[in-house]
Amino acid sequence: MNGVDGVALTVFILLFVLVTGLGFVASRWHRAESLEHLDEWGLGGRSFGPWVTWFLLGGDLYTAYTFVAVPALMYGAGATGFFALPYTIVLYPLAFLVAPRLWSVAHRHGYVTPADVVRGRHGSALLALLVALTGIVATMPYIALQLVGIEAVLKVMGVKGEWPLIVAFVVLAAYTYQAGLRAPALIAFVKDALIYLVIIVAFIAIPIQLHGFGSIFSAAEAKFAKTPAPTDGILLSHAGELGYSTLALGSAMALFIYPHSVTGLLASRSRRVIRRNMSMLPAYSFVLGLLALLGFMAIAAGVKPLGKDTDTVVPLLFDKQFPSWFAGIAYAAIGIGALVPAAIMSIAAANLFTRNIYREFVRPDATPAEEARVSKLMSLVVKAGAVVAILALDPQFSIDLQLIGGVLILQTLPALVGELLTRWFHRFALTAGLVVGLAVGVWMLWVTPNPAAKKVHFGGSQYAFAHLGFDTKVTVYTGLAALVVNLLVAVVLTPVLRAARVADGADRTTEEDYLVEAGDPRVAPVAPVPGV
Repeated sequence: MNGVDGVALTVFILLFVLVTGLGFVASRWHRAESLEHLDEWGLGGRSFGPWVTWFLLGGDLYTAYTFVAVPALMYGAGATGFFALPYTIVLYPLAFLVAPRLWSVAHRHGYVTPADVVRGRHGSALLALLVALTGIVATMPYIALQLVGIEAVLKVMGVKGEWPLIVAFVVLAAYTYQAGLRAPALIAFVKDALIYLVIIVAFIAIPIQLHGFGSIFSAAEAKFAKTPAPTDGILLSHAGELGYSTLALGSAMALFIYPHSVTGLLASRSRRVIRRNMSMLPAYSFVLGLLALLGFMAIAAGVKPLGKDTDTVVPLLFDKQFPSWFAGIAYAAIGIGALVPAAIMSIAAANLFTRNIYREFVRPDATPAEEARVSKLMSLVVKAGAVVAILALDPQFSIDLQLIGGVLILQTLPALVGELLTRWFHRFALTAGLVVGLAVGVWMLWVTPNPAAKKVHFGGSQYAFAHLGFDTKVTVYTGLAALVVNLLVAVVLTPVLRAARVADGADRTTEEDYLVEAGDPRVAPVAPVPGV
């Protein structure tokens, strides 16, 4: 790139200023009497209807990193990058089964975090603490990764230095502190409108410029035919099929147990809203499929990444194929796409600290107002930590941390989702399973090398069966393999602990709690947001 693209940068700044204004206005949107309560600041009053929930969850799950990383993976490895498509298709039927039950028990008892639910169901502060710490550790690098998307855009626009990133996150911290979850919920409307606009225009215009999809796929096939890697290509290799399918399934099971995903679910006003959203959210998967193909379009357009940073291929594709003003809109879509999930993630991590560490172990008698103040301050700390991490660490190391986070969060599945479907597991069996699953997952990542990147450890999320002495190139997703071990421990230990008459924790919930709907006298009423 030669110099700053003034037109693109101007459009980017104007749209960024627009969403900043919306962020501050959000504090007055369906304003509560006070935001000094986690239900209001951290969950938007638990009052979001189907449209707000749809945009909020969409903004939460489909991040800026998704915007640049999925096409970048298609650009670098081919068909493997499409794993994001089947996993977001499998995801919603699974969530349809358990998310309404999670909403019911959380609203019945005023739970704010997934660890709150675990604490209430099993009466175990230790298990809840482990779930909370795992959630925080898994979420922190995810926030930092949102900066990778903004960094890629700034590089392509020719903006140098670290100050733009710092300014962006200071602004984000300010309006999130003031408005809480209402800020990303309102901004998500703009973010999604821009992303849908950019993807539709790109999917129509770029193939016309590149002489059709036949030409695009031929260019991608020719590129991968020249590489020595046996697993890349426009079709999956036989050795990659198990790794691909287990990665898709594991990712599907993990996505809705991330703390920020649970925050989005609990902010909705009824079980019916959640069920409707599980039916409507697959529309995002359609867009994701179009988005992934931008990686092949970048190959056909002859795009070369800046340095070795393949995350820049999508911004560079827009820079090459569109006039500067439209490229500026596309860059803004990526940048704003980073702000929405980063805000929700920081709120979710702050709520975990407040409810499951501060109130549980430091101030058991903390008032709701004190909880809200602590959570607001922690959200600032979390964002500051993410900025420091991305500035101080190699971005690749942040990606490695996020990779580890995905494997870790999947290990909380039995404790969180298992309790929603069955009351069979013993609390100590779940605790032991979680600890063993975390240890096995980290060990499998540790022994996985990446010769292409000259890395001996943490070289990827695929565990090779060759490590076990088999003469094969077949791999499996580390998170799912560790989860199997986790479940085996929990299943074996539960009857053993029951036979030994080890006391289980006090269950504060009843089966009926998992079925209550808004309007039930046992659920605190909320005022709906008008028109949504």
